[in-house]
Amino acid sequence: MDIFGKYRWSGIVRKIILSSWPFFLAVLVFLSTKFAIRNSGLVEHYFSTGIYPFIAKLFSSFSKLYPFSLWDIFWVLIIWLVISGLFLVVFRKMKFGRYLLRTAQLLALLYSIFYMVWGYNYFRPKIEKRIGWENPKTDEMIFRSILDSIIIRTNYNYIPISSADYSTIDMLVEESYRKNSPELGINYPNGTRRPKIMLLSSIYSKLGVSGYFGPFFNEIHLNYYLLPMDYPYVLAHEKGHQFGITSEAEANLVAYIICVKSGDQRLEYSGYLSLLVYFLRDATQMKDYRDYLNKIDTRVLRDLRFRQKYYPGLQSKILSKMQSTVNDSYLKANNIDKGVKNYNQVVSLVITWYYNSKIY
Repeated sequence: MDIFGKYRWSGIVRKIILSSWPFFLAVLVFLSTKFAIRNSGLVEHYFSTGIYPFIAKLFSSFSKLYPFSLWDIFWVLIIWLVISGLFLVVFRKMKFGRYLLRTAQLLALLYSIFYMVWGYNYFRPKIEKRIGWENPKTDEMIFRSILDSIIIRTNYNYIPISSADYSTIDMLVEESYRKNSPELGINYPNGTRRPKIMLLSSIYSKLGVSGYFGPFFNEIHLNYYLLPMDYPYVLAHEKGHQFGITSEAEANLVAYIICVKSGDQRLEYSGYLSLLVYFLRDATQMKDYRDYLNKIDTRVLRDLRFRQKYYPGLQSKILSKMQSTVNDSYLKANNIDKGVKNYNQVVSLVITWYYNSKIY
């Protein structure tokens, strides 16, 4: 083979390598997730409490410099690139095969980056095992006792919450995380957490999304239309995700504990009110369900009824159902067997926490 033939072949090999490395990386990441599912202890030791806190500190120290959402802008740019590529194909400025290759490369890279910067946390041990809690047997009497306690404390802590309180609430949530992190097995400070408003809050409201965590930039997002009574709890929930808690039920539990152990009435009310919703949902099957409703303070009932009408009024039934279906598939694909039902599993986790804390 002459020298020109060698250059030709080396050029072909180089092109193949350059075009295929995102797919090789994605395959390696995919295989590593299968290994991680079976080795949660290693994930906890090397990633969740080893590599991830460094990633969180690095990424959040950058994203906190900007008051707007880098995550939202990033996805707008990604969508714009995909659509622009389609226009180039239509106007014959790009071959369709090249467009498909570039799109597939992009998706492979996004998939890989997601797990490397946060997603491996899905495979860490459950919170009961991480903290060493004993799981109590299912007992309706314990459920009733805790439901009664939550109703009493929700009534007692009732207080109107204003959006003017948000900056103070953020500091109080952060302080509660600092104080309660040892009990919850949380690696504090794990970087910084600057809450940001979703740039597309109206669209997310139609989808039924009140908040989310953006892993690529380690950002916490809250919906502009979130009710003030829910703000402390949702903020604590999303901060839980930033600490590497991927399970929605676990994030709900942590948000509850952070709120009710904060020492601030606004946070406590939000925490008890949010958990009351989950407990009442499970209590609907009980014959004396109405008796429990009658124990709730009229002001609290007014808040519950208002939020019951408010959020559905913002949602699009079709878009909300689509979002729920996509989220269900996403959670199940990431080691959350119950999918969207995982949110309501917070009831059993709260019972476990009460049981181990001996406070019911």
